[in-house]
Formats: sequence, structure tokens, C-alpha cells
Amino acid sequence: MDPSATPLRDTLAVERTRLANERTLLAYVRTAIMLAATGATLVTLYDDMPTRVVTGWTLILAGAVVGGVGFGRFRRVGRRLAGS
Repeated sequence: MDPSATPLRDTLAVERTRLANERTLLAYVRTAIMLAATGATLVTLYDDMPTRVVTGWTLILAGAVVGGVGFGRFRRVGRRLAGS
């Protein structure tokens, strides 16, 4: 095996991992938006039903938490990749 090919292979592997990290962030964002939108729909359409309003606000909060977890994971993995 050619030793000069190793740095290119490593560089490409890191780049693939960065792209995968971005795709994962986008999946977290998509899920967070879906949860928040579902919650907002429940709050808006069923404002006379307390159980559904509470469920709606819980979904909105869950969307915010999922978005925060996703962004935190994205930054943590990005920092680890920058150090490698």
C-alpha cells in the first residue's frame, strides 16, 4: 500500500464524518420542528380541551429539548473532529 495515499484517505474519512454530523443535525432539527408544529396545532385547534392543550405545550417543549440536544451533539462531535 502506498503511504502517500493514507493522508488523503484520512482526510476523506474526516470529511465524510463531518457530512454525517451535519445530516444528523438536520434530522434533529426536522424532528424538533415536527414536534413543535404538532404541539402548536393542538394548542391552536383545541384551546377548549385542557388535556390537548397540555399535550400541545408538552410537545412544543419536547421539540425545544430535541433541538437543543441535537445542536449540543453537533457541536461536541464538531469539536472532536477539529481536534483530530
